[in-house]
Amino acid sequence: MNPARVEEGTIQTQNVQDAAKSNAFGDTATSSGDDSHNDQSERAVTRRLLQKLDSRILPILILLVLCSFLDRTNVGNAKLYNLEADLGMTNNQYNQGLAAFYPLYIAAEIPSNLVLKKVTPRIWIAFLTFLWGIVCMCLGFVHNFAQFVSLRAILGLAEGGLFPGMVLYLSTIYTRSELALRIGVLYTATSLSGAFGGLLARAIAAMGDRGGLTSWRWIFTVVVACFTFAVLPNSISSATFLQKEERDMGIQRLKGVSHGTGDQESELTLFSEEGFSLAEMWRAISSPQTWLTAGAYFGLLSGIYSFGLFLPTIIKDLGYTANEAQLWSVIPYAVAACTTLAVAFTSDRLKLRGVIMLCTMPIAIIGYAVIANLNGHPRVKYGMTFMMAAGIYSSVPPILAWLSNNSAGHYKRATAAALQLAIANCGGILAVFIYPTIDAPLYYRGHSIVLGLLVAGWFLILSNVLYCAKVNTDKAKGKYDKYDGYGDDRDPAFIMVM
Repeated sequence: MNPARVEEGTIQTQNVQDAAKSNAFGDTATSSGDDSHNDQSERAVTRRLLQKLDSRILPILILLVLCSFLDRTNVGNAKLYNLEADLGMTNNQYNQGLAAFYPLYIAAEIPSNLVLKKVTPRIWIAFLTFLWGIVCMCLGFVHNFAQFVSLRAILGLAEGGLFPGMVLYLSTIYTRSELALRIGVLYTATSLSGAFGGLLARAIAAMGDRGGLTSWRWIFTVVVACFTFAVLPNSISSATFLQKEERDMGIQRLKGVSHGTGDQESELTLFSEEGFSLAEMWRAISSPQTWLTAGAYFGLLSGIYSFGLFLPTIIKDLGYTANEAQLWSVIPYAVAACTTLAVAFTSDRLKLRGVIMLCTMPIAIIGYAVIANLNGHPRVKYGMTFMMAAGIYSSVPPILAWLSNNSAGHYKRATAAALQLAIANCGGILAVFIYPTIDAPLYYRGHSIVLGLLVAGWFLILSNVLYCAKVNTDKAKGKYDKYDGYGDDRDPAFIMVM
């Protein structure tokens, strides 16, 4: 018998009754009469709680994500300002330098998420931020190809745990129906980093040489906020900016199987009592949802990484100067940011993940299909970049929230989230080689590869929607009754999100 069965009887009965009144996100129905006043009071406390969490936690994470992704965009921008000539690199060596970032980045993701619980988010995320901030500054002072490749690899190691750690951290702060919008806000920072990266590159180019440093060297001068350690709470229970009533409400909201937390995984024990479990890691690795969502995310990130690295060059090859390319590259990212927030909000409001992606991914598919088969018409091509950016960026919050929503048990969720990102980030290695300079200005090969990956990803998402629907149907038929009381995603009371 599973240890989670220790608390049976009354608690088990209440869980079943709660589950009967809950949807997939654990939002329970309320009765009328005297409960109405209590409901209004709880909603008021919840609103205050979310306002404080959003205003105290999200800005810190947004700043970290923005600084992190600025580096990736700035590598593409730097190419326009003589990076290859300054370091004596060929175009192939430049691509190798870009690809060097990803092996250690990918390898670091799962270990980092497992360490997060032991070290605590406050310390671990601050440490990672400090490390990649130092490496990023050092990149502004490299003198040859070997130094460039080495520092890019170290930077990947430092940054690898940042985003999966943030996703895991947010899943311990917000409920299942609130997660996509918060991830959307974070991922909007990545699209804004593209916009700011272009503006920053344009401004730095206008400075000219300063202190013996050419334009591209100034791009890597990133100032990273180091106050994360001082202000980021490890959990709701340790958030000093919350009042006791708000803190209790925040903890209560996250408890229970229907909210995606098991009997042994409450907010109070999340970073203390629950022990490491290889069995939970294996459940994440062997889950069809991990591989289906990771495969689709691979296609999305192939598009995102190639889009961010080469958009300035693509615009320049369509007839714009380097400085004009930086300015014109801002607009597609800005549109993508707005679209991402709108889709994330809709995903949370409708309580749907995969179904939303089945609608957003075709937007990017159409954009890539048109631009890959269009010769000439630079304005039309530029217009297609809006669809490409909007479709791929807006699909990310639902896919990240989806796997986290459907994974209960801390170590399963930690492993699944990191493995999903590790597989998907392999798209970064592919991305740096599919847009070589010799393919300019059409880039038919690169666009066609990403197009094929997005189409395949759409079918993977459809498969996962059908899989989740089947699991829910099987649970309703009693096929999962043997897991009753396990307190994880196998429990009949846990409903899969679609």
